[in-house]
Amino acid sequence: MTDPSIIQRVKELRQALHRHNYRYYVLDDPEISDAEYDRMMQELVKLEADFPDLMSQDSPTLRVGALPLDKFETIEHSIPMLSLENGFNDQDIMEFDRRIKRNLNIDSDIVYTAEPKLDGVAVELVYENGRLITASTRGDGFYGELITSNVRTIRSVPLRFHNETEKTIPSLLEVRGEVFIAKEAFKRLNNERFDEDLPPFANPRNAAAGSLRQLDSKITAKRPLEIFVYGVGRIADLVLESHSDTLHALQKLGFRINPHIRSRVTIKEVIDCYKELSEQRDFLPYDIDGMVIKVDSLALQRRLGTTSRSPRWAIAYKFKAVQETTQIVDIDVQVGRTGTLTPVAHLSPVNVGAVTVSRATLHNEDEIKRKDIKIGDTVLVQRAGDVIPEVVKVIISKRTGEEKTFNMPFSCPVCDSSVIRSENESALRCINTSCPAQVKERIKHFASKGAFDIDGLGEKLIEQLVDKDLLFSYADIFRLKEDMLKNLDRMGSKSAGNIVRAIEDSKRITLHRFIYALGIRHVGEHVAGILANALKSFDKLRCAKSDELVAIDGVGPVVAESIVEFFKKDENRKIVDAMISGGIQIFRNHDQKDDQLAGKVFVLTGTLENLTRDEARRAIENAGGKVTGTVSRNTDYLVVGASPGSKLKRAQELGVDIIDEETLKGLLIVG
Repeated sequence: MTDPSIIQRVKELRQALHRHNYRYYVLDDPEISDAEYDRMMQELVKLEADFPDLMSQDSPTLRVGALPLDKFETIEHSIPMLSLENGFNDQDIMEFDRRIKRNLNIDSDIVYTAEPKLDGVAVELVYENGRLITASTRGDGFYGELITSNVRTIRSVPLRFHNETEKTIPSLLEVRGEVFIAKEAFKRLNNERFDEDLPPFANPRNAAAGSLRQLDSKITAKRPLEIFVYGVGRIADLVLESHSDTLHALQKLGFRINPHIRSRVTIKEVIDCYKELSEQRDFLPYDIDGMVIKVDSLALQRRLGTTSRSPRWAIAYKFKAVQETTQIVDIDVQVGRTGTLTPVAHLSPVNVGAVTVSRATLHNEDEIKRKDIKIGDTVLVQRAGDVIPEVVKVIISKRTGEEKTFNMPFSCPVCDSSVIRSENESALRCINTSCPAQVKERIKHFASKGAFDIDGLGEKLIEQLVDKDLLFSYADIFRLKEDMLKNLDRMGSKSAGNIVRAIEDSKRITLHRFIYALGIRHVGEHVAGILANALKSFDKLRCAKSDELVAIDGVGPVVAESIVEFFKKDENRKIVDAMISGGIQIFRNHDQKDDQLAGKVFVLTGTLENLTRDEARRAIENAGGKVTGTVSRNTDYLVVGASPGSKLKRAQELGVDIIDEETLKGLLIVG
């Protein structure tokens, strides 16, 4: 029989972790540090491992994922998850209001709720007696796929209701919501995939959908998924009168509700809300593609009913798509740092979402064939996730017969070496590691912000240095002298001296940044951090065997094998040894961290002049601070850049200290 004190401790830890999840994700008002939360989680993990009979289906430890599935089961929605009718202008929305009044036979104003329409993935969560029982995709609206293990890994999804001791807890509740990936998280995810030589996701929605449909929930757990809930299906033991009451009740139970929802508004106010939301769109931390308008009264919703396709009491007011047509002028092939050959479309310049687009990656040969892309085609382009230019489709009706089929080269376009396509890969790869294109890209990566961060050593200068045989590997960077640099294009004695000093200053580096800088295939920033935290020293990494690496949580066999192969090569070992003998100092990650901002909570808004959001976030976290996405009473500083969003007004209302980039730099050491 298990010791009662152990049972009690497990209970206390679960309650505490559920409470802290609620405060962090719903209230945006955390009470403890991330480190303390992690310690509590690890203690619970160990106790459940030691006493498996104490495991429960609502344990917070399920956030890390469960055993892989063979396939997804299909489940029927008790109440169909119907699609919404679309409106595209104010006239459509006014007609929707008139139709509502005709169907109800009333002349007075209808009260609506207006909420952002997230560009994510709809899911249904089923709770019995306050515990999450099942979760499923929307599917075709009538049948979805059972994805319970995956949804349990999403930290903003409550595994049990927050106020479970209250009498208002429904015995059955079906909650509907939208799973999404925020813009900054999407950028980080794609950067990691690029660093790991994996194809990027086209947009945040695709990334969210792909993450939810992983048979291995441990993969899902590593993806930055979030959720906002927007309604219910079946409900028992709880009487609600309006949609706005429903949202309020869900929030009390521990669910995240979008903060930009406007309740109890007239149709004219709805249109004003739409205009306001469209202005805020670019400044929101997640993608939205419109606004959903719902009759607020549940009694009126029931009277209006549904069609076979959509509810009569709701409509989606869609934003105009940020897509444009242009022509593919040419296609060439770029060679990356690991030798991957990537086809790139050269486009007739076109303005897409206030950005001029003239190039777009075509990813690989398979993607070109799938979309049937030819040189000369008229194509539809968009900025995926409002960031990455992509070719959506070919407009076949515009073909003239003059278009040319594109074929990938049989040899490297830079060094003419052979190219190979490995099993289970869609990309061709140049086999010559001394290929000038690979050398340039490896050095660019080495000197980049997330790695050695060498100020002044930009792309153009690196290309010059390689072309003039001054750099053959990134180890050669540390042998550069002023007289080698000062005669280069756009370079003088002063600039040369600044770069040499920046190189010297970069020699002291954290372990995880050093690992990342090496450009090992499949090892991005995230994996580099995992390796640094687990191994604590570079010597352990370079000597590690594959089975030792796989034993590290977050490191799979592909990554492990890539690391082992990297250090097997004499060339790589010589380069590393040359750097270390040249004065590179690698120190433990925690040695870098100061505590001048310990306990301080920051929010970032607008565009900073000299720092990206990621750089600012890392600098704040390295100084002991925390960065959140929403302004609350717990926020200490709002850092404001150009074109700030609604966070500025919220901060002013709450009396939060508002600072600019220069003030931020005065609070910390950026590095």
